[in-house]
Amino acid sequence: MSTKRQAVGFAVLLVVVLPFLLVAAPDLAGADHSYVVLSSSMSPSINAGDVVFVSEDDPTKIRENDVITFNPSGGPLSERDELITHRVVNVTESDGTLYFETKGDANDSPDAEPVPAENVVGRVTFTIPFIGHVVSFASSGAGTLLLIVVPAVLLGLLELRDLYRATEAADSDSPK
Repeated sequence: MSTKRQAVGFAVLLVVVLPFLLVAAPDLAGADHSYVVLSSSMSPSINAGDVVFVSEDDPTKIRENDVITFNPSGGPLSERDELITHRVVNVTESDGTLYFETKGDANDSPDAEPVPAENVVGRVTFTIPFIGHVVSFASSGAGTLLLIVVPAVLLGLLELRDLYRATEAADSDSPK
């Protein structure tokens, strides 16, 4: 295979695999978390199916127009929490607590309740479009079947074919 062809193949592999690698290990991209966006409340800047990369940050550094991800229910994060990613439209302080007024770009009005600093997971540092659709599909039963079980069965069948061919070749080479 030519060097040019190998370089093109490597580049294609990198473009295809790198986004998924970053989703699985956001620290490789300098982020602390990655999340699949489930709604269109931030469109057109962030759409459903995009993946946002979130860096934990000192809440006092968060400014108006930053996009943050937060846990509306507060408390420690769990797998069941539905996080929200919205833009900060105002920052206030009350009784020594910092609050962020947030709004989805596609929404007509700000969110009903301001977000206390302790509920902020972090600031969105960058987004990869569309990858979240594949990540969500891969997490489903059908996705697991299609992306893991089917290739494993196909690899097993290819191995059986190779063993059969090797056995046939050995039988034809042996004296009778």
